[in-house]
Amino acid sequence: MTERKRILIIEDDRDICRTVEMHLSSLGFEILTAFDGPDGLEKAKSSRPDLIILDLGLPYLPGEEICRELRRDEAYRDMPIIMVTAKGTDVDRVVGRVIGADYYLSKPFNLDDLEKKIRILFEKKVS
Repeated sequence: MTERKRILIIEDDRDICRTVEMHLSSLGFEILTAFDGPDGLEKAKSSRPDLIILDLGLPYLPGEEICRELRRDEAYRDMPIIMVTAKGTDVDRVVGRVIGADYYLSKPFNLDDLEKKIRILFEKKVS
C-alpha cells in the first residue's frame, strides 16, 4: 500500500478551505489546514507536507512571505507550492513565480484545474 500524500492548505477563507479540503480528501489525500500566515508557516515546517496550497492574502503573515521563507531554507526549498489568490493580474502571476510558487491560480479557480496541477507536481517529484 502506498502512503497517502499530505497536502497543507493555508487559506483564510474557511468556505474555500473546506471546499478544497473535501474535494482533495475524496481523492485520497491527507489534508492539513491553517487559516493564517504564522500557523501556516509553522505547520509547513512541523508537518512537512508533500505540497502546499497557499493563499497570497493571509492575515498576520502574507503568503508571499511564507513562500519566500520556505524557499530560503534548504530543507523546504523543493516543497511544491500552488499559490491561489483573488489577485489575477499578469504582474501578480510573475510575482508568484519569482518568489518561488510552482503554479499560480486565480480565485475563483476550478477544482479540476487544481487537481491537475497537483498531479503534475507529484509526477515531477517522482521522476
